[in-house]
Amino acid sequence: MTLAITIDPAARDPLFLQIASRVRFAIATGQLPSGTRLPSSRALAAQLAIARGTVDAAYALLAGEGAIETRRAAGTVVCGQAGQRIDVPDQAPFPFPAAVATGPAGVRPFQIGLPALDAFPRSVWSGLTARAARAARSIDLAAADPAGTLDLRQAVAAYLGVARGIRCTPEQLLITGGYQGALALIRGVLVRPGDPVWMEDPGYHMARMALEAAGARVVPVRVDAEGLRVAAGIAAAPKAKLAIVTPTHQCPTGVALSLPRRLELLAWAADAGSWIVEDDYDSEFRYTGRPLPSLKSLDRGQRVLYAGSLSKVLFPALRLGYLLVPPELLGAFSRASRLLTSGQPALEQAVLTAFMRNGHFARHIRRMRTLYAERRRALAAALETAFGDRISMEMTAGGMHLLARFPGAGDDSVLAKRAAQAGLAPTALSSLTIAHDAGQGLLLGFANIPREEANTLAARLAAAIG
Repeated sequence: MTLAITIDPAARDPLFLQIASRVRFAIATGQLPSGTRLPSSRALAAQLAIARGTVDAAYALLAGEGAIETRRAAGTVVCGQAGQRIDVPDQAPFPFPAAVATGPAGVRPFQIGLPALDAFPRSVWSGLTARAARAARSIDLAAADPAGTLDLRQAVAAYLGVARGIRCTPEQLLITGGYQGALALIRGVLVRPGDPVWMEDPGYHMARMALEAAGARVVPVRVDAEGLRVAAGIAAAPKAKLAIVTPTHQCPTGVALSLPRRLELLAWAADAGSWIVEDDYDSEFRYTGRPLPSLKSLDRGQRVLYAGSLSKVLFPALRLGYLLVPPELLGAFSRASRLLTSGQPALEQAVLTAFMRNGHFARHIRRMRTLYAERRRALAAALETAFGDRISMEMTAGGMHLLARFPGAGDDSVLAKRAAQAGLAPTALSSLTIAHDAGQGLLLGFANIPREEANTLAARLAAAIG
């Protein structure tokens, strides 16, 4: 079916909230009675000419409210009531792609999670795209393999072996629609309503929302200087179905999971028959010390599902990632990928394969590692000049953002709103916590701030938050 709804790209509310609001209203007023089948996210995205992930986010929100549910072959259907609305903060900690474009360049200063878009080799990518399009055969226009093209999975497997010390076969890899696509598969296969799932606290709020949409019971586990407190997780939910972790560079504090904690986490998963999801979202960018091994490289018991996002390394609009699945789960995940997705666009996969095999990927990472280190130093120096003793910064070994604290400045969410009014986009640390106080602070993305703009933007931030 089609939904007769309209959205306004110029409105203040993000597009996913507009979609959820209109569907919610249609349910409440009886225009969408119980059992009505909604269009697939792909179909609705095509109808509205927006990204599919935007519709996925709207459907996830409505599912979490109990307004709709997915019934596999029956598709997504209305449950019969509007449900209890889940409030989403006006200033989302990690803006959805549809809510990003607020300035001439479509990117706001200090926004986290974005690579250096100004430094991406667009001419190289454009050339590879044209070449891949010209080389396309008739058979390439058929349905894509839901697991991803074999060529790309081979390229990713080779990269993981060299860069992350992970030995795997291409058959163990699934190409996903970014990290959210990997989470959708994980929750579809492993999570049932009421299942306890460990989440780092503070942690990545989109992962939490995705799990809650699946009906999981999220168990917040405190993070300290050594990362996830495994003993606290065991005390709270010893038989949790999953643990979602960012061990190399914890999101958002930046600490690394210590080796004793890593071994403790793996031992718990083996004993409890539980699974660990390793979100290795920006391990490529480390500026001091030797690169840390992945948790998966220590996984002798095959309890770790390893997820990577190429959007963080290259550019967000690519929407490609990968999920490495233990052999025991491969059959279930292969079936789920056929049922829950139709695969990712073949052209983009072909271009990315060429980008990796021709050495552009490795060269780009090396260049960005040097560039980000330079931009981080420049921004840190500029902030110290602008704020003086009113700021303290936690310079972790890697990542794409700084954690800045402003002693005595008050509520960080208020500071973030003041900055947003000035056209800036820092993230309040407190907005990413669930049950444990991580203190007050702002997360400041630096990857998209050229060195020559650091002083100006630091001064703007100081003027905005006082």
